[in-house]
Amino acid sequence: MIVTGPPPSVLADTLLARLPEVYGGAAAPERAAQMRAYMKDVAPFLGLTSPVRRELTKAMLDGTPRPDESDLTAVALRCWALPEREYAYFGIDYLRRHVGRLTSGFLPVARELVTTVPWWDTVDHLAAHIVGGLVAADPKLRADMDAWIGDENLWVARTALLHQLRHKDATDTDRLFAYCLRQSGHPDFFIRKAIAWALREYAKTDADAVRSFVAAHRDTLSPLSVREALKNVGE
Repeated sequence: MIVTGPPPSVLADTLLARLPEVYGGAAAPERAAQMRAYMKDVAPFLGLTSPVRRELTKAMLDGTPRPDESDLTAVALRCWALPEREYAYFGIDYLRRHVGRLTSGFLPVARELVTTVPWWDTVDHLAAHIVGGLVAADPKLRADMDAWIGDENLWVARTALLHQLRHKDATDTDRLFAYCLRQSGHPDFFIRKAIAWALREYAKTDADAVRSFVAAHRDTLSPLSVREALKNVGE
């Protein structure tokens, strides 16, 4: 499915009319420059700290109706079309707040968000909280993750690696380990780091399984992935 653009949404019209005024009015240019540098110039920033942004968002959303999936799609895509990064953060927070109202049909939109101005600050939240939630609610989407793990776009592959971060006992262990092996030779830091993070997080649920997996594939996994996967559980 190709995402052609935001669907019509009166709620999105309302929120996107308010958002630049509310967020823009609190902009802090000096902090914005520091944030842009920290994020490797991936996008301009307004300079809003997370606590400030959350308070602004809370006030802005007060009294607004609950969105449906079409509203959520429109809000997210329109937020991503704005230049400053905090608007994407608002979009992510809004999706997370209402993730239970999303269906498997939202997955192509999630992919669009993952691949638009991608960096870890947006991709990781989308992976763990949105894509992971969709797959947990509809296991048929595991087939899509099987495709994503081999995608040439490293951010799509990273999303597949990280989508089970919050699944704990419900983790599909076979897929987790197979995905790590599938991308174990990837040269990019962000993939190797994602392998480490996925394994380290699952080790909180089953440390023995992670230790056994790493021991069996130490020569295949990167030193970074091995070191950080075992960081809290030892050899």
